[in-house]
Amino acid sequence: MPQPGTASHPLRVAVIGSGPAAFYAAEHLLGHDDLVVQLDMFERLPTPFGLVRFGVAPDHAKIKNVTRVYEKIARRPGFRFFGNVEFGTHLTLEDLRRHYHQVCFATGAQTDRRMNVPGEDLERSHTATEFVAWYNGHPDYRDRVFDLSVERVAVVGIGNVAVDVARILCRTPDELRQTDIADYALDALAESRVREVVILGRRGPAQAAFTNAEVKELGEMAGADFMVRPEEVTLDPLSRAAVAELGEPALEKKVELLQGFAAAAPRDKAKTLTLRFLVSPVALVGDGAGKVVGMTLVQNELHRSDDGSLRPRATDRTEELAVELVFRSVGYRGVPLPGVPFHEQWGVVPNQGGRVTTLDGEPLPGLYASGWIKRGPSGVIGTNKPCAAETVEAMVRDVAGGAVPLPAQPDPAAAEALLRERQPRTVSFEEWRLLDAVELERGKAQGRPRVKLTSVDEMLAALGK
Repeated sequence: MPQPGTASHPLRVAVIGSGPAAFYAAEHLLGHDDLVVQLDMFERLPTPFGLVRFGVAPDHAKIKNVTRVYEKIARRPGFRFFGNVEFGTHLTLEDLRRHYHQVCFATGAQTDRRMNVPGEDLERSHTATEFVAWYNGHPDYRDRVFDLSVERVAVVGIGNVAVDVARILCRTPDELRQTDIADYALDALAESRVREVVILGRRGPAQAAFTNAEVKELGEMAGADFMVRPEEVTLDPLSRAAVAELGEPALEKKVELLQGFAAAAPRDKAKTLTLRFLVSPVALVGDGAGKVVGMTLVQNELHRSDDGSLRPRATDRTEELAVELVFRSVGYRGVPLPGVPFHEQWGVVPNQGGRVTTLDGEPLPGLYASGWIKRGPSGVIGTNKPCAAETVEAMVRDVAGGAVPLPAQPDPAAAEALLRERQPRTVSFEEWRLLDAVELERGKAQGRPRVKLTSVDEMLAALGK
């Protein structure tokens, strides 16, 4: 049997997912000079771009411009997109093995890690993922309800997602009207009675994951004062030593910015956003009706762990914080894929350099992973590019070494025929462009960048399906 990757025998690749990790994998594969590749990308929703569409905050429009790169990738010869197709429902692993030499999973990390504290499941305690997906118009979350009639909200976590949630809660309606936030979320947030948002970080300012640009942005909101406690941004001896040892100007600037905000006087804006450090929730407190009314915080101190990093350690000092709505943003984890090994503790597909393995470390020929389902929820959108490059390098080496399974039916028409039998309402990339045009036109009518279609039914109806 001839080796795949030639004009007469193209390498057939299936990519599951359509976010950054998926598109970067497609870019590396389709741009490989020595291989002829036919790549089919499968997405559960009718719309592509995953995290960029449903995870990036509406007021960070410039970050979303990366989709222009993905549009160019989708125009390359050999690329096909099949939206509204769910792996495990419309296509099984057995199906993919029958039609493709290689399968790359790029499904991200779709659920949140738990805090594992008493009261976590009380009413008005939510994951940040739910709220982010809701205000970004994700079809699975559009009908969620968040009680924005309360006055004080806590956001647990100090990463980018936590900061996004806090910032969106503090934006004015006029600020939000300039974004592509979902219409129903815009309406709900315009009626919000939230007046105070508190972000809770378990570590200190020198360990905060957000960037300097994000810190500055918190201090530039039209309708909210940004507050930091002076005593919580005064570095402890271990942090001072770590900052000096690293010698990173950006980190030194971050600490300087935070200390500057701590010294600034409030400007009496309608809302207040307070950033706390070195505190962790140990319990959520409920009322008689099972709703959150507060939380118990323990104050932390930093210590040097066995690996040399600075980590928080609980003291015997606690405090009570009155809050009526909680968003938990303490990390993400992947979701198991039907028929694919999954490491429950780490929340990823086990792999070695992108090659999927059994839990015992045995390679599974023809199966690969890229992005957060491969490495866990770390990094930013751009981090997925070198991650995908590593996976594709493994895929290409396996082709060169003859270590890929040979599918029984590699003809692209056979895969498409099976798919259209299982899911007649498949959405192509050309049809996505039609949906894109509809959203842009709806936005133009309202003076906004776009107004999203937020249900699968209305997306398919717009396409006459």
